[in-house]
Amino acid sequence: MMQPTRIGLIGYGYWGPNLARNFHALANAQLVAIADADAARLAEPARLFHARTYTDANEILRDPTLDAVAIATPARTHFDLARAALERGKHVLVEKPLAMNSREARTLIALAAEKQRMLMVGHTFEYNPAVWKIRELIAARALGDVYYIYSNRVNLGRVQQDINALWSIAPHDVSILLYVLGALPLDVSARGAAYVGDHVEDVVFVTLSFPNKVIAHIHASWLDPSKVRQMTIVGSEKMIVYDDVDPEARLRIYDKGVYKRGDAYGEFQLKVHSGDITIPKLEMTEPLHNECAHFIECIRENKTPRTDGENGLRVVRVLEAAQESLEKNGATVPIR
Repeated sequence: MMQPTRIGLIGYGYWGPNLARNFHALANAQLVAIADADAARLAEPARLFHARTYTDANEILRDPTLDAVAIATPARTHFDLARAALERGKHVLVEKPLAMNSREARTLIALAAEKQRMLMVGHTFEYNPAVWKIRELIAARALGDVYYIYSNRVNLGRVQQDINALWSIAPHDVSILLYVLGALPLDVSARGAAYVGDHVEDVVFVTLSFPNKVIAHIHASWLDPSKVRQMTIVGSEKMIVYDDVDPEARLRIYDKGVYKRGDAYGEFQLKVHSGDITIPKLEMTEPLHNECAHFIECIRENKTPRTDGENGLRVVRVLEAAQESLEKNGATVPIR
């Protein structure tokens, strides 16, 4: 019988406790060690998970008994920590974004291949049953032609000092869009403003142009009065509203649409129809649990993760282009 996969966690701030809880709950994983620069944070995981604790991440990186490392630190540290873990022969799960530019992301992908180790990115919404359902409906053309998509990911608080709302919040929506549409955008434009912090945009508006004339729009902010996590997908025959903070109706499918209908004389008319609203039953499991379990499964069975390094690179390429557009006052930038 295989021994549990031994995990070290770097970062026990905002997201680290959630990763620790989920890894601790997995029968085929063992959370062995946790590192955080703030010693005051480490009393809790030592008590809850009986894990070794360190204030120096290098203690985890150079531990030869660990099979894998999960990284939940500030975004600008992801590249250096992930590279160091891979160089020491450890499988790596790194929270979004994978890196702060595509060059760094490609370096990590190449290093993981060289070391024959797993590199996975924490794009948690790609492990969400509601998002799985959206992808399934779009792939089956249940909505007809997808016209456009818009999302709002806003709340008041958790203001970042080192990265802007584009890199902090929008990766979730970029990841969802690429996943459900199964395509990269052709180009992107972005506008934003820094109201609270100097040169750190608190609010961004991002527009992405996908193949087949699909347009997507992302509004991300940490200055809004209410927490909103909503995405609307408009199709020619049906429409979906995905509300991640509604526990009873995460998905609403509207049998509404506008489309062209030809007659016997070859003339076309616009048809509008409005039918029922349905709420599909979803077997909701915690997306982060699904993500952590998938990481361990991929390590133990040598599988390619759903959100592997290439997946992370695609999201970084979009964010990189959007950042360039921000700096060019909303100019359209192609995805490179």
